[in-house]
Amino acid sequence: MWTPRDFNVDDPRNTILADEMGVVMGTSHHEPLTRAHAEWHLDPGDSTTGGAWNYNTNAANLRKFWRGGIERMMSKGNGEPYENLVTIGMRGDGDEAMSEGTAISLLESVVADQRKIIADVTGKPASETPQIWALYKEVQDYYDRGMTVPDDVTLLFADDNWGQIRRLPTTNIDRTGGFGVYYHFDYVGAPRNSKWINHTQIQKVWQQMDLAYERNAREIWIVNVGDLKPMEYPLDFFLRMAWDPPTMDVDALARYPREWAAQTFGSGRAGEDLSGEIADLITTYSKYASVRTAEWLSADSFPIGEGAGPVLNGGEFGQRVADWRVLVESMRRTKERIRPDLQSAYYQLIEYPILAFSNLYEMYFAAAWNKRLAERGDPRADYFAEVVDELFEHDSILTARYHSIEGGKWSGMMSQAKIGYTYWQEPPQQTPPAVTRVAANSNDVPHSVKINLRSGGNTNAAGTVIDASSYDRNVGAHGVRWTPIPHLGQSAAAIVSLPQGRPSTSVADSIRVEYAFEAATDGNLTVAVHLSPTLDTRGEDGIQLGVSLDDGPVQVVTSNMEPTAAGVQDRRQAEWVAAVINNVHVLKATFSGVASGRHTLKLWRLDDNIVIEQLIVEPTTD
Repeated sequence: MWTPRDFNVDDPRNTILADEMGVVMGTSHHEPLTRAHAEWHLDPGDSTTGGAWNYNTNAANLRKFWRGGIERMMSKGNGEPYENLVTIGMRGDGDEAMSEGTAISLLESVVADQRKIIADVTGKPASETPQIWALYKEVQDYYDRGMTVPDDVTLLFADDNWGQIRRLPTTNIDRTGGFGVYYHFDYVGAPRNSKWINHTQIQKVWQQMDLAYERNAREIWIVNVGDLKPMEYPLDFFLRMAWDPPTMDVDALARYPREWAAQTFGSGRAGEDLSGEIADLITTYSKYASVRTAEWLSADSFPIGEGAGPVLNGGEFGQRVADWRVLVESMRRTKERIRPDLQSAYYQLIEYPILAFSNLYEMYFAAAWNKRLAERGDPRADYFAEVVDELFEHDSILTARYHSIEGGKWSGMMSQAKIGYTYWQEPPQQTPPAVTRVAANSNDVPHSVKINLRSGGNTNAAGTVIDASSYDRNVGAHGVRWTPIPHLGQSAAAIVSLPQGRPSTSVADSIRVEYAFEAATDGNLTVAVHLSPTLDTRGEDGIQLGVSLDDGPVQVVTSNMEPTAAGVQDRRQAEWVAAVINNVHVLKATFSGVASGRHTLKLWRLDDNIVIEQLIVEPTTD
């Protein structure tokens, strides 16, 4: 769409080859009736193309254009079509909104005219040609406000471009066209692109797509991967799950990384089983990469410690750098036992992602220290300035190696800019983080600087941190209970109420988990519930969770974020942007007059699609 490319026009054999291979083709969510967007501007002199992409002013020309798409689909020559899933509806030129507001009557007329074209050209009722209407971004508003769509058209719900499904069916679940989901591993748009490399946890994919299946979005699943090479691991999982969703249960999800590693890499040099090690590597990588995408990383991403003494305290940033270093060393130990014929595959799938992402953390960590020390006139700032330049160059070296393996088989695949973002769109070229030099001459610049990476970074030192899966009691009812999903989110495991897709429950149903903890002093307490971001797929007033202390009343806290494609307009949108950046959403409950000593914290299942990672209990100072 953005390149631009046109499957049918770039090489006429594409259509024939896809048919021979049994591949069903389709176009993007804003490209109706098999016509690629690039075709509209392909030949301004062609009477069937060009002009305003506006159905109010240029409907006749648009109908000619769309008719050509269906005629091409029917050009196989035997009265049967080349197999296509035909997109209907309309968005604006260049994947933008079609109009200000929600023009339901206009879009209904567009769909009616498109279906007439389908029927006229195929010679069959439109219902006999598979069609899909993508409820992407503002198009979802048409659905929410009751736009009438023929029953045989598949309604394709979308996520928020960041892995959180926005809406799922609540009514008319037996419609013949059914429902589907359009999901993203890669994205171009606000609040910032995500285009370089995989940062998706398959556990998050499982949670969202299992929810979709249980809510009857089963007709088609589409995943946007951008460039294929960086996304092979989550894509393989997505397709495996889509093939037979009920068999991808919690146990199958836990087995998958090891099964994938065994299938991909087999045994080691000495015949040893490396699948467990490789599974740990890619699972840990995915966890670390999901904290914040590469495009969002900067010198200000995480706090650093103090820098007044001879040894710098790494802070939270330092701890994350230390974690990446441990992962790098584990990756290198495993690499030594990978068979020679699989070293290229190992570099592409395991080694490069770990080295390149770790390198970014090291570079921005150095940039953070340069900034801190330069503000104080400390000559150690210049040491970190040199480190930033070296690591920026090292990114190019890693990329060049990727492009050279197997004789340049994957040359260019890692050319995507990821350093130097200043707003949502990618920079024209990569530029290193800005640094400041303060030393009067080179003799004042130290050759090395001591940093204690694992000190001074526990920002939660004042409170009690509890992993959600470390509960002391788990009470289920009506076949539903909180269930740990290992490696989902940033703690050891997040908890999700399973089975998913069940109706809301009340406190009276008593579906809850309980945690014992010690309050050190008398006073007020705040409980911060850290969630993996999710959205209200029912389109109501958010998703609710109950929080209570001991036998006290239950407080209801609500997650009610709203995706935005433009500037932040309100609190709900601001919360969504923060959740996208940090890959966490926090809800808080406050309890007054809590006595010191042992207490029991309880979380009550009220709504579906709540994913709890961690709890932080701390004194309230105000």
